[in-house]
Amino acid sequence: MKLTDLRGILHYVPQFRDRTFILALDGGIVGDENFTTLLLDVALLWSLNIRVVVVHGAAEQIRMLAEAQDVQPSDLEGTGVTDGTTLQLALTAATRLTHEILEGLSVHDLRAACPNVVVAHPAGVIHGVDQLFTGRVERIDTAFLQSLLDQGVVPVVPPLGFDGNGNTYRLNSDSVAVAIAAQLKAVKLIFVTSHPGLVYRGQPIRQMPVGDLTGLMEQDDAGFSPEMLSRARHAVRACTTGVPRVHIIDGRLEEGLLAEVFDNHGLGTLVHTNTYENIRPATKKDVQAIQLLTRQAVEADELVKRTRTMIEKSIGDYFIFEIDGNPVACVALHVYSDQRKGEIASLYVSAPHENQGIGLRLIQFAEDRATDIGLTQLIALSTQAFTYFQSKAGFMEGKPADLPAERREKYDRSGRNSKVLVKPLQARSAHAAR
Repeated sequence: MKLTDLRGILHYVPQFRDRTFILALDGGIVGDENFTTLLLDVALLWSLNIRVVVVHGAAEQIRMLAEAQDVQPSDLEGTGVTDGTTLQLALTAATRLTHEILEGLSVHDLRAACPNVVVAHPAGVIHGVDQLFTGRVERIDTAFLQSLLDQGVVPVVPPLGFDGNGNTYRLNSDSVAVAIAAQLKAVKLIFVTSHPGLVYRGQPIRQMPVGDLTGLMEQDDAGFSPEMLSRARHAVRACTTGVPRVHIIDGRLEEGLLAEVFDNHGLGTLVHTNTYENIRPATKKDVQAIQLLTRQAVEADELVKRTRTMIEKSIGDYFIFEIDGNPVACVALHVYSDQRKGEIASLYVSAPHENQGIGLRLIQFAEDRATDIGLTQLIALSTQAFTYFQSKAGFMEGKPADLPAERREKYDRSGRNSKVLVKPLQARSAHAAR
């Protein structure tokens, strides 16, 4: 998406207006030359009535401060032992960094504050080792945070927490961000890092349901680097505590944040709950979207050209696969009830979403629907994708005689010489019916 195209941005605004995003910044991003642009993007979100809470880390600043003072920190990320020296480094580094973020936000006419909203308790003794000044989030003062947001103030939260006795603890900033996102019922948690999202065995993950990511980690967590594994675990934790979408993006990209928020393709990794993807019946409002989706396939002679009138006439046969409210794939199931046959047609998945199993899910959806209404056979006509139907969806090559009479007439008239594919359907028992 071109970010200058306001129509593309405004498509999302009603979904996110008066909702809350949590922006979790790695400390190293603050020193990047793109950081001022990132703060400008935060200002744009606020101008669209999208509320943003900024949570930041300080690992890079702690490391640099330790080098300048020629001391050895016991831990950088707030996940290991924090001794007294490291706690002082963290206090100094986090305070400076918070102030720098507050200054940057003020440049863009945003009011911001650093509230004391994280109540923490000591991590205690883990595997026989006292974690000293490392803490864990006990609760978030959401009422205070919400009051700031209601007044148009951007909360900036450092990786520090306090207990009722006046003690300060070093916290892991990702854990703080997850806790705040869950308590504020944020619609997005966005980790802004120096990596292009999650990478598994050298391959970037563009988007993945939280259940699949959980299974991947349980099966082979060695495929992630330690830093990636930690971020993946926090993403899973956020989704399982009620945050519908977690993004991991590269904060060094000039358009990284806005492209991730306002473009359903995105530039980083999206981990989402199952409600993120949805197959729904098409309506007349979707006719243009169906034409746009399938235009490339029509031009490549993969699909038959269908006019707007043709699609409108049979719109009840079409189904849309949505991602974030945007159509990214479609399929039609034309029913020949007198012969108890159904035809899968107009199956198409947009290029950015290919090879993610969406096409197969649409075929399975059509097959389940055909079975539910008592059809006994599916047919499909294909000039270029017949091997996909055979190898992936279990279709067999048939012959023109397998087509219903009215469909056979259109087939002969088209002259496309499409391959005829067939798949018998098993009647669903009463116990198995939905």
